[in-house]
Amino acid sequence: MRTGISILGIFVADTAYLAPRMPALGETIAGSGFSVGPGGKGSNQAVAAARAGADVSFISKIGRDTFGDLALKTYEQAGVTAKLIVMDDKPTGAAFIYVNDRTGDNAIIVYAGAAGTIGIEDVEGARETIEQSAVFITQLEQPVPAAHRALDIARKAGVTTIFNPAPAGAFPAEIYRLCDYIIPNETEAAALVGFPIETLDDAKRAADVFLAQGVGAAVITLGARGVLFHNAGQSAQVPAVSCGAVIDTTGAGDAFVGGFAAALARGAPPLDAVRFGCATAGIAVTRRGTAPAMPSLAEIEAVMAG
Repeated sequence: MRTGISILGIFVADTAYLAPRMPALGETIAGSGFSVGPGGKGSNQAVAAARAGADVSFISKIGRDTFGDLALKTYEQAGVTAKLIVMDDKPTGAAFIYVNDRTGDNAIIVYAGAAGTIGIEDVEGARETIEQSAVFITQLEQPVPAAHRALDIARKAGVTTIFNPAPAGAFPAEIYRLCDYIIPNETEAAALVGFPIETLDDAKRAADVFLAQGVGAAVITLGARGVLFHNAGQSAQVPAVSCGAVIDTTGAGDAFVGGFAAALARGAPPLDAVRFGCATAGIAVTRRGTAPAMPSLAEIEAVMAG
């Protein structure tokens, strides 16, 4: 019986800068804090799912450098099985993250580095890992052809597929038909469907567009308004979970995806998995950083019970 999760994505070292606002072009302002830590959407999701109790394999590429060492240490600490190719001629990826020191809002620039070279042949090399998992997740930070092939492999093997189309960008329409679940945030969903998402009805309209393209269920994260779960037979808004003052929203979406996938892999019904994901994200945003903010299974269960 399949129980684990496989994830194709990238690792980057997050260099986070705290300041009251973004500087204008040509302007220098004083910051209020700085940190370096593990990041990358796929990597964050792997850590979140593992911390939430799942057996997780992470498929990617890193460089043979200090940031690559940080990746390996991160997976060892979180209990993630690293399925990594280590490159000598490409650096490990890195990200610039601005965090508003008053609101926790963020803006991010990502350079994929070695993971930007992930190709179809690399995915084929990880075929067995994908096929043996219960749930497969990918995003759009690595090259699209690699994500497409991995989703195809997972679908043909009967693995539950999750596609997190982030950052929002162009991809073949065929990918929609390979998705049991598509999980964009409201900004990403708006970019994909071509109209703004300002209300719950807008989110439902967007979800219907995804379903018409062949997606099994749309799970649209709406920030403080929670999450819309929408499939052919059910539409429900699941409220966000508040666990204290919001400090940093950088990894909120990744925390949700990881928690949601961990619950699905354990056999939870989809709506229960959404609630579990909301609790995971609700805890994560009360902490600074991305991977270090991901809560443990015990912490999530305590929130769910309380």
